[in-house]
Amino acid sequence: MTDNTPPDQIVAPPVDDKAADSAAPATASALPEPELTRMTDDVVTALKTVYDPEIPADIYELGLIYKIDIADDRAVNIDMTLTTPNCPAAQDLPVMVENAVASVAGVGKVGVKVVWDPPWDPSRMSDEARDMLNMW
Repeated sequence: MTDNTPPDQIVAPPVDDKAADSAAPATASALPEPELTRMTDDVVTALKTVYDPEIPADIYELGLIYKIDIADDRAVNIDMTLTTPNCPAAQDLPVMVENAVASVAGVGKVGVKVVWDPPWDPSRMSDEARDMLNMW
């Protein structure tokens, strides 16, 4: 993981202290730890290439990613939200997330689910996003 705010749950062994602080209790993975760490980092990097078309910040830094689950078969399931249920990009963003994560080396099937609980609010944004949007 990076030093940014992680998703609420990463269902894989956490790869740093911040991930450990917010991750659900992890179960042992059949994937070797270095490979799982690499895949997790690469998935986060891929997510950071997806931008909300109306906000000049990536969806990861905005706090729209709630869960990243990397299964033993390398399938990746993402729970994400949107800034509002009326988001004009509601149809596009999940497809963009799926395509970005599917491009990561070693990733199997990718599933993206939009969830509304908990509702997104600006407190979920990283300091980087706050800086970018001048929201202090």
